[in-house]
Amino acid sequence: MKSKEKQPSVDVGAVFAQAASQFRGLNAKEPGQWPLLPKVAAWLAATAAVVVACWFALLSGATDELQAERDREPALKQDYVSKLAQAVNLGELRKQKLQVQEYVTQLEKQLPGKAEMDALLSDINQAGLGRGLQFELFRPGQVEIKDYYAELPIAIKVSGRYNDMGSFAADVANLSRIVTLHNLTIAPANARDPGGNLVMEATARTYRYLDANEVAEQQKIKAEKAAKAAGAKK
Repeated sequence: MKSKEKQPSVDVGAVFAQAASQFRGLNAKEPGQWPLLPKVAAWLAATAAVVVACWFALLSGATDELQAERDREPALKQDYVSKLAQAVNLGELRKQKLQVQEYVTQLEKQLPGKAEMDALLSDINQAGLGRGLQFELFRPGQVEIKDYYAELPIAIKVSGRYNDMGSFAADVANLSRIVTLHNLTIAPANARDPGGNLVMEATARTYRYLDANEVAEQQKIKAEKAAKAAGAKK
């Protein structure tokens, strides 16, 4: 029988020694002149470093986003509970809305329109005359335009008896339109006769609603002011 041929053995130590010899005396300033094995090792190390850095960067961003969502969770839960309560009570809320709208409509009816202001001024004057008071001053002032209504101040000065003045104030309060009295003062008409007639000075304020054109004009003015303010901040 033929004898088996011996297989050549690999000297592992020599291989490692040869590989290690390629890493000796490397010039870091001239990597292009390195042997093949150090070049491959450096390339793998750089690639691994880039991959690890990108991984941690992406992981850090995802962690921040996750934490932000966790921070939002309590607020979202509270919002959910609030909206759930509104959904459960939707029917009752709609009834309350209708009641509020009806109440607002009733209040608006107590505000005269522009065409009704003259009649209201006449009613105030007649309320004083009907109580036997003498008007010494009845002077409407400048109309003050608000967002959705206009306010008209009226300077009044009347003389008469105390009880008649009280009845006049009550009559003004009971007018179908809203009229309020401000800065009211009462003093004797004659300092030498404190038991005689009295003089009452006050500012009566009445209100009227704005028509559609006036409301649009007010909204336009507010928009222009807001635009100017925004431009000034820039």
